This record gives sequence, structure tokens and C-alpha cells, in this order.
Amino acid sequence: MKKILIIASLVLMGVFGSKNINSTEVIIPKEAIRFRVVAASNSKEDQENKIKVRDALQKDITSLLEDSDDVSTTRNLLKNNVNRFEGVVSRTLLENQVDDLFEVHYGLNYFPEKQYRGVTYEEGYYESLVVTLGAGNGENWWCVLFPPLCLLEAEETNTSEVEYKSFVQELITKYFG
Repeated sequence: MKKILIIASLVLMGVFGSKNINSTEVIIPKEAIRFRVVAASNSKEDQENKIKVRDALQKDITSLLEDSDDVSTTRNLLKNNVNRFEGVVSRTLLENQVDDLFEVHYGLNYFPEKQYRGVTYEEGYYESLVVTLGAGNGENWWCVLFPPLCLLEAEETNTSEVEYKSFVQELITKYFG
């Protein structure tokens, strides 16, 4: 009898729990802090510079926010380290012999409407750390720093869909499928 109840529970969990298994919908919470790097232009060189700046800042920010587990702490760390981020951007551009001006701004920044994997994110002003390289006329990269939900721009070329698997569904398939 116990075995039948366990199997029935697994079947119900598999049936009702599988509804969102393959869903790629990601909703950004209202109390989120975004991070955005805007390239100077869409030239190959400017896009490569954007990626270099992004990589350097991501590494630095990840280290800085390593122990941050709430939005208030994250907010304070970001706000109090804008000069540090400016230094990271400046060093990265200098190391790559890029002579562009740039701006690092933390606060409410404008984000255009964004379609990402079937979800539309409304345009508006969002709490964020925004780095603008040069004139800021190029494609951008962005993610969410808190909570850490990274969302990559549609400009990526080497993306693959994330495949979600249900342990329960795999057990049911293995033993009854």
C-alpha cells in the first residue's frame, strides 16, 4: 500500500509539476537591481570592447557582492563603489588601447522595452548600474544583479536553450515508460 501511495504521489507531482518544466519565461522581480553595459556603436571593435568591460566588471562585482544576500546590502555596496567600477572600466579600456570616454551611473536609469524569450519587459526607469561607453549608440548587454538572474542580450550567437528536467518525471519514465 505504501508503495502505491508513493507511486501515485510521484505521478501527480510529475503531471502537475511538469506544466512549467520546459518554460523559459523569466520574470524580473519589481525590487531588482539591473546591470547594463552599452557599447559605443555596433562596430565589431566597439562590441568587443563592451564584452571586455562587461567581463572585467562582472568579475569585480561578483567578488564584491559575494556575501550580499539582500537588496539593501547590494544597493549600498553598488552605490558606495561607483568609483571602484570607474577604475575597472578605465583600466580595461587602457589595457585594450581604447581611448573612449565612458560613464558609470548607479541609480534610476532608462531601459527601453525588451523582448527576451517570449517575455516583454516594459520600458521605464529602473534601479541599475549602467556603464555607457563612448556615445552609447551600440547594442547593450544586461543582467540582473539582485536577485542574480542573468539575462543576456539577443545579440548572442552561441546560445543554447536551457533544458529543464524533472527528477520525478525521469523516475516515472524509467520505471513505467
